[in-house]
Amino acid sequence: MTDRNALIQPDKGQDAFAIHLVNKAGLPEWLKTLSAPQRAALAAQKFEGGGYDYAIVPDGADAKNAWFVVSGVANPEKLSSWCLAKLAEVLPAGTYRRVGGETGPALLGWATGQYRFERYRSEPETQGPRILLTGEVKAIAPALAEAAATAWVRDLVNTPAEDMGPAELEAAAEGLAKAHSAQLRVTRGDALEREFPMVHMVGRAAARGHAPRMIELEWGNAKHPRIAIIGKGVCFDSGGLDIKPSSGMLLMKKDMGGGAHALALAKLIMASGLKVRLHLLVPAVENSVAGNAFRPGDVLRSRAGINVEIGNTDAEGRLVLGDALTRAGEGAAGIGPDLILDFATLTGAARSALGPDLPALFARRDETAVALLAAGTETDDPCWRLPLWDGYREYLKSDIADINNSHTNGFAGASVAALFLDKFVPEGMDWAHFDTFAWRPAAKPGRPKGGDALGLRASWRMLQSRYG
Repeated sequence: MTDRNALIQPDKGQDAFAIHLVNKAGLPEWLKTLSAPQRAALAAQKFEGGGYDYAIVPDGADAKNAWFVVSGVANPEKLSSWCLAKLAEVLPAGTYRRVGGETGPALLGWATGQYRFERYRSEPETQGPRILLTGEVKAIAPALAEAAATAWVRDLVNTPAEDMGPAELEAAAEGLAKAHSAQLRVTRGDALEREFPMVHMVGRAAARGHAPRMIELEWGNAKHPRIAIIGKGVCFDSGGLDIKPSSGMLLMKKDMGGGAHALALAKLIMASGLKVRLHLLVPAVENSVAGNAFRPGDVLRSRAGINVEIGNTDAEGRLVLGDALTRAGEGAAGIGPDLILDFATLTGAARSALGPDLPALFARRDETAVALLAAGTETDDPCWRLPLWDGYREYLKSDIADINNSHTNGFAGASVAALFLDKFVPEGMDWAHFDTFAWRPAAKPGRPKGGDALGLRASWRMLQSRYG
């Protein structure tokens, strides 16, 4: 397996294949610098300078590296995170450097473009790494850290539910806690039923080896601002007694994608030494079908003391998040969090509205939403704000309890789910919620088909700006 940390290295004048970046507007002038045979080679490869176009060109002037690479980009003066990612996927193994400038944010795509999920491959890929040299030495560690966090989300989400259940999420958190001298607390069994009753009810029908639990990690100086990061950890979602069709269950190994995002963000926070007091929460369950599964029409008691009527057992993610949000809002020693941020693969409605690429962002405070949106644009990790519209709260009314977990009119599903969560966050507290897909249905350069991090880097950049 390729050492990810070796993919980007300081430029010390090593031998390397040259990469020239051009766009369509600048291509005619650049072609004048080439020999006739080189121009013929470009023409044979139908290189036109469009985004992700590339060609390998013979270089008789370089005895050691007898060819160079040319790649099309939208703007050579302002590179994106992904503009070199295709090169990292398709070029022969070797060492490369950009000619005439640095690579900036494209370092990330170079690293993520070489991600492979090979846990279940009998014969893993054997091709060596493509190494990119850069003179921006201080940019290497941050780029590799974000690439590693992205790869961890992908690994966790891509792993099938049999091998990525609540116990395995706990093991991932335990490894993270040990690596960063954090305190880990895991609540299971009778204690879970007492302290986090909705988490217990959602997960109690799972097989013994996949029993539900609440995973909590605490790290950092108590004098620093307290933040809570929460991730939905539904390791598989059958829909419960409101069972999904087989087509709807096919990707439900990814329903713990919110938990994967939360773990990866916590790793970035701790590894960087960000000056915060971190509280990580991952309610880890499997929503299964059995004789003791919770039922439509049941009323669940929550940690907050709010009684929830079950309109649909397939709206389980908001239930486990409700208990987690309540716990996060309590804080410690009477000090509540300065910010709560949660990630969840919560609704199909968000995907219908925004498609697979854009996480739906909900935030109580405009300034928090603006900061996250700006951070997403800056990091090529875009998100889109949807409303916490008060007029839709009535959709969650229950005839017999305090609130219903589902509505039946089919309108504004993502906003209504977010309003359910809002009920469990203390009044006045700064809170933002990502309804993310955690999955890429079709490959793009640097972003293979399968599990993916969507909203992770936007959140990380916002936290760095706010607490760095």
